[in-house]
Amino acid sequence: MSNHTLFIKNANQVITLHGNSTKPLKKKEMNELHIIEGGSILIIDDRIAAIGNETDLVEKYKNEIEEAEVIDAEGKIVLPGLVDPHTHLVFAGSREEEFNMRLNGATYMEIMNNGGGIHATTSKTREASPDELLKESKKRLDSFLMHGVTTVEAKSGYGLDWETEEKQLRVAKQLNEEHLVDVVSTFMGAHAVPAAYKNNPDEFVDLVINEMLPKVAGEKLAEFNDVFCERGVFTPEQSRRILKAGKELGLIPKIHADEIEPYEGAELAAEVGAISADHLLRASDEGIKRMAENNVIGVLLPGTAFFLMAESAKGRRMIDMGMSIALSTDCNPGSSPTTSLPLMMNLACMHMGLTPAEAIAAATINAAHAINRGHEIGSIEVDKKADITIMDVSNYMKLQYHYGVNHTDTVIKNGHIVVKGGKLC
Repeated sequence: MSNHTLFIKNANQVITLHGNSTKPLKKKEMNELHIIEGGSILIIDDRIAAIGNETDLVEKYKNEIEEAEVIDAEGKIVLPGLVDPHTHLVFAGSREEEFNMRLNGATYMEIMNNGGGIHATTSKTREASPDELLKESKKRLDSFLMHGVTTVEAKSGYGLDWETEEKQLRVAKQLNEEHLVDVVSTFMGAHAVPAAYKNNPDEFVDLVINEMLPKVAGEKLAEFNDVFCERGVFTPEQSRRILKAGKELGLIPKIHADEIEPYEGAELAAEVGAISADHLLRASDEGIKRMAENNVIGVLLPGTAFFLMAESAKGRRMIDMGMSIALSTDCNPGSSPTTSLPLMMNLACMHMGLTPAEAIAAATINAAHAINRGHEIGSIEVDKKADITIMDVSNYMKLQYHYGVNHTDTVIKNGHIVVKGGKLC
């Protein structure tokens, strides 16, 4: 047989989330995981070929299964490969000294306004060579993979000048080509106002709109365009200009919204037709309502609130109001230096009120829709990409109950085993 074939058999639970490839889940749908008890999966090349119980699959696909590599998933659960829809993957250095400053009372914005925060990482990223950035980022992607993540979004934004923004985006593109994890790129030149433009931020906004965005779109360096809409960073009007300009060039809008204080970011996301609004710790009920009405996904980042010792976003309320929710690590050096999406699922249950089922939906199919990939990944369905994670727990609720532990046993990417026994192959 010329095809590469895998057969996963005898899983305690196969969590398929089938039937959700065209739109993200909302409200009670997020608790409907469509589980097959004692399920099996046949994979041929990089696609899922069949799903069901072992007896039926062996009868129908006897020849294929006889020549397949077999994975016995007894006692384990099988999930779609996890999807992280909000990371700042490509950067240089770390900021552990700021953690100590926060423990001594300094706020996130105080640190940033005094040259720390985003500005500190910007300086280190500007100084780093592409090879240095590639090496650091590969380590992070390896860690993501060992935590069951098969696709990540990666933002620029630690350059704030074209040379460094381009460098970040090209490194992300190279990672997508070379690493096992798929990397989806977002341009975020409007991550902060550079010191040189502190007294004239509109001039920097013009630079982003007139010089950076056309280059990003023209060279196809990113699929999405993001902006940090926050008091002391970019105003709603400045953010609107940036997002609309990107949209006219074919870049899909995203927005860092209402993280530190209510600032009409959620409302703006609905207005411009953003695919997602992220953070939302201080989003208003009106903003949540508008996002729900306009099918904007709320990407929640429980690790950021946890690390900054802040109150979490109102995940339970958002779901009940009809907003689609996704989860992410927000992997970055200042406010969430982690690659553990499973831990974010734990925190979402404990600090945001999500059920174990909702946390899984938010880290798989809804996360896939938040980066425009719901048609390809995020659920276990025939003809979808064979991106699959096997967790060493007996049922999906135990994945959230036994928290702070990496339960990832096996990861299959594009139909090939890439993590086995919790280790990279």
